[in-house]
Amino acid sequence: MAEKRGRTKTEAVTTVAEGVEPVGDADLAAALPESLTIDVELPAPVHERPADEQAVALLDSGVDPAIVGAVVGTVETGTTVIELAHDELHAVVTTPPTGDDPDADVEIPPLPQTDGVYSRRDMLDGVHQGPESAAMLTADRLIEPRRRNRTAPEGRWPAFVYAVTFHLVNIGDSRRVRERKELDAKIATAFEGGARFVPVLTRKGGVGKTTITTLLGMALASVRDDRVIAIDANPDRGTLSERVARQTRATVRDVVNRAPSIQGFTDFSTLVSRDETRLDILASDTDPMLSEAFDENDYNVVADLAARYYSIVLTDCGTGIVHSVMRATLQRADALVIVSGGSVDEARLASETLTWLEANGYGELVREAIVAINTATQGTNLVKLEEIEAHFASRVRQIVRIPYDEQLAAGSVISWRDLRPLTRQAARELAALVAQGMPVRRGV
Repeated sequence: MAEKRGRTKTEAVTTVAEGVEPVGDADLAAALPESLTIDVELPAPVHERPADEQAVALLDSGVDPAIVGAVVGTVETGTTVIELAHDELHAVVTTPPTGDDPDADVEIPPLPQTDGVYSRRDMLDGVHQGPESAAMLTADRLIEPRRRNRTAPEGRWPAFVYAVTFHLVNIGDSRRVRERKELDAKIATAFEGGARFVPVLTRKGGVGKTTITTLLGMALASVRDDRVIAIDANPDRGTLSERVARQTRATVRDVVNRAPSIQGFTDFSTLVSRDETRLDILASDTDPMLSEAFDENDYNVVADLAARYYSIVLTDCGTGIVHSVMRATLQRADALVIVSGGSVDEARLASETLTWLEANGYGELVREAIVAINTATQGTNLVKLEEIEAHFASRVRQIVRIPYDEQLAAGSVISWRDLRPLTRQAARELAALVAQGMPVRRGV
């Protein structure tokens, strides 16, 4: 057996080392080992993970459940590290490395382009070929410009032209209609951030302050989509509720007493009267003793509830300018309406009201105030109204004349539709000025 193994090795050496001087079989057998082992080091298998899997890969190391407070493991970058510390599972996602510089910007590949999403101009220019996408079915492409607005124009002549041309010629609304719509847009100004408070006041009674409050509220409520309320805060037994058809005997005192039980607008609406323009009116106390007891704290309760359900709160303040209710009213005021009559003493007292307000820290309200001159009072025909307007123009933002109207002079229920057109127009102008003077957003 040993001899056979020697011949095999001799033949192998002779074959491999051909041309080398041969050696003896005995010497070759003695030089070779009994066995030959060759170790070959092969490269370890490498399993690369895709980039999206590396971003959410967990650690390969196991977690010992007995060691809750220990950190499972840490890696430098490119993986997600899970830490178990004090019964909290905390995952830390690190950013994949971008190179040697850690501050280097990461290049974000662009989103793939979807076939078929292109503009009509690209198709017309021959940049893209093939079927159109749904995004190309736009209104600008499909609707003819002259047929987009099919609203019939308002006004006699525009409506006539629109009719005889079989709706092919639309010259637009008449000038008067355009002015009316522009005024409606001003009155309907939307407000953000809570209710807006507008006190209506003067130092002299009998100048039509309650009437102006009612007209202003009706003009606002007839156009706006939100709610408008007028509160009678007159401590001398106000008559605001007598300007509309009264639907309840509740007063501001009932609101104060029932405030804890009022949970929504349905509960509050049972305490107010609503007219045809959707103006809500909250009456004052009919008992003079209770009216005098209506103080600053009571007004704040009523005002807070009204602010929940109404966008504009008008306050008929009465003649008690130094009454405690006046202080609470002015502190909430976003706009101010001063009422003046057409006589000398009425105009002078209205001007003194502005002076009192400026002296008590309400100068900004005075500069943005609106003066409503009621020309239905006695002595108007003997006074130069232009001079009164010139005086107030130097102190306030705007002046509006309220013309004489038989329905207003009667001192009874006011019907908005039965007022003279000039009276409604003056009330609408007053409402537009008030709405435009208040901040659209709270704090602006």
